[in-house]
Amino acid sequence: MADGPGPAPGPRVILGIETSCDDTCAALVTRDGSIRANVVASQGLLHERYGGVVPEIASRQHLEVLDSVVDDTLERAGATLDDVDEVAVTRGPGLIGALLVGVSAAKALAAARRLPLAPVDHLHGHVTASMLGDDPIEVPYLVLVASGGHTFLARVDDPSEYRVLGETLDDAAGEAFDKGARLLGLGYPGGPEIDRLARDGDPTAFDFPRSQPGDGLDFSFSGLKTSLLYTLRDLSKEGQTPFRKADLAASYQRAIVDALVARLEQAVDREDLDRVALGGGVAANRELRERVSALGPRVWVPPIELCTDNAAMIAGAARFRRALPYPEYLDLDAAARL
Repeated sequence: MADGPGPAPGPRVILGIETSCDDTCAALVTRDGSIRANVVASQGLLHERYGGVVPEIASRQHLEVLDSVVDDTLERAGATLDDVDEVAVTRGPGLIGALLVGVSAAKALAAARRLPLAPVDHLHGHVTASMLGDDPIEVPYLVLVASGGHTFLARVDDPSEYRVLGETLDDAAGEAFDKGARLLGLGYPGGPEIDRLARDGDPTAFDFPRSQPGDGLDFSFSGLKTSLLYTLRDLSKEGQTPFRKADLAASYQRAIVDALVARLEQAVDREDLDRVALGGGVAANRELRERVSALGPRVWVPPIELCTDNAAMIAGAARFRRALPYPEYLDLDAAARL
């Protein structure tokens, strides 16, 4: 007697790989934006002693753990490589050595199975992160992306692209958080440390500048860091620094959030859109999430695991990009800047 039909195959998925900085990430995402698994192996403790990411250490750690991260992702999703019909990888921007690890691994996985490969702009991943999950944002919408290396406002009319409306002229918001944390003697990464300490402080205790350069929608945070440096110098002369750290953290954070929210409000008025999304690691900041959620338009704030670097957003963005067929991608290279 012939055997009956076997179990129906599950939905085909995109395998995403992200290694642009110090997190080793892999994810499985379906074509409709459902996240089957999203795994992040953080290197935070490795870099904490140096007060920032050491590129060589980051690259070596990616080499050591990426295979395990991919295996873990497949196991959590109850899937195998047979369920993957496309591979997506961050091509840039980021640390070139770290990017090369991910791109090389993605090319090997895709080529071994003759699968198409989608090279993805890391920032496009942040822009479209809110298009994942059960309640995806729909175009057109505004998005504020704020991370350690980038801060910009963009308009999205087509999920395959975005138009930058304004960007930072110097430090990114996440960079400002990290530099401020170092000045305050806090740990790395600085954003979560300042956010934690700010809960016990008075955000009106110090009047730090909110720079809004020009008539456009650009940002500037370098003057804020300098103001904190001078304030700490004055407090140190009076022996007050240890007693005012929470107030300093709260006031410094308030200045960054004020600048981001003010520009976002201006963009909403100028573009006349009623949908807004956040993206990037700074979008995990408690005060920013609360302030933006209180704005008039409907706001999509991704869960924290989709704000920081992750591979689900890379696989998600790949849904809207042309994938390269085998063997067209074999000479694909990473790019520190795109």
